[in-house]
Amino acid sequence: MLHKITLALVAFGPLGIFLIGVIDSLGVPLPAATDYWLLTVAVDAPQRAYFTALMAVIGSSIGSIALFLAARHGRKLFSKGEPTSIRGQKFQQWFNRYGLLTVFVPAVTPIVPLPLKVFVVSAGALHTRISRFLAVLLAARIIRYFGEAYLGVQLGKDVEPFLRRNVWPLGGAVLALALGLYWLMRLSERRRSPEI
Repeated sequence: MLHKITLALVAFGPLGIFLIGVIDSLGVPLPAATDYWLLTVAVDAPQRAYFTALMAVIGSSIGSIALFLAARHGRKLFSKGEPTSIRGQKFQQWFNRYGLLTVFVPAVTPIVPLPLKVFVVSAGALHTRISRFLAVLLAARIIRYFGEAYLGVQLGKDVEPFLRRNVWPLGGAVLALALGLYWLMRLSERRRSPEI
């Protein structure tokens, strides 16, 4: 049934990709549907590829923000403020510092089998600043969807074999980028902390 809904939405072109992005990011599982149809548009109608990528970014971001806000308000309804256990407080401190990397990696690539929605819910429930969350999410989605549009336009029908052949190097590049961001965050944190 979800497959039929996806096919019906794709018939609307970029608006359909926008809706698929919203639905998938809200938590309805449409694994890699946005990626697949974006690549299809980029190969079959290159003149619409970048507009379709923009619609994918906007749709996915709207769905993720809605899920983030639902988790934030849900926690307010069901808990009494901050975590009381030491372990809960430590996890919240860690997530506030570095947890957005766990949002960035699965948001930037469909290759790594990490459940993005779990980290979106964690970010919302742990009261991550919405501006930081949105900045990380947008950066990842822009890289992902505009990168896919670019590959589809440049490689045409060869894009799928290219992605299959290069799945590990692309995954490694994303991991290296995430580790680089982590290192920069740690370096920035050390510079801000007063020396003893």
